[in-house]
Amino acid sequence: MRRLILLRHAKSDRPAGVPDSERPLNGRGRRAAPAVGGRLAAEGLRPDLALVSAAARTRETWAALAPALGEPEMRAVAEIYEAPAERILDAVRAAPDAAGTVMVVGHNPGLGDLAAALVGDGPRKLRTRLATEFPTAAFAVIAFDAQTWAGIAPGQGRLEHYVRPRDIDPDLAG
Repeated sequence: MRRLILLRHAKSDRPAGVPDSERPLNGRGRRAAPAVGGRLAAEGLRPDLALVSAAARTRETWAALAPALGEPEMRAVAEIYEAPAERILDAVRAAPDAAGTVMVVGHNPGLGDLAAALVGDGPRKLRTRLATEFPTAAFAVIAFDAQTWAGIAPGQGRLEHYVRPRDIDPDLAG
């Protein structure tokens, strides 16, 4: 069994003159990221490996939630910065098979598109919500009955969890 956690970066700021790749988290994002880490830990969802986009907002999101997860191995992956779903899937398929649970911290629309493409089963209510939105700091957990990461494919995943920040704390909605 393989488990993939797809996490969109927390809410970022848009300071004038700052390149997109260097945008930091805003106040709500700095509050949401550790809350998401706490929720993942409470659910026993600790990745063996995190593939994190090289953007500042994804790295900052990871840094804020990693302590709650026991500081698992993290790899910055430049190729998933604002990548389409197919490129993110390529990065996941290249993950070492020793990692039973992999997390991707990335961006929309690619991350949301990948989640929608991979899910073929799971609670209808969660699948419907996932197909409708993938807001900042939301995460989806998708399980695969696959021996290797290279063996995962669209439509073969089962959605186990889909959590938005407002599901954790209504003050994190936005």
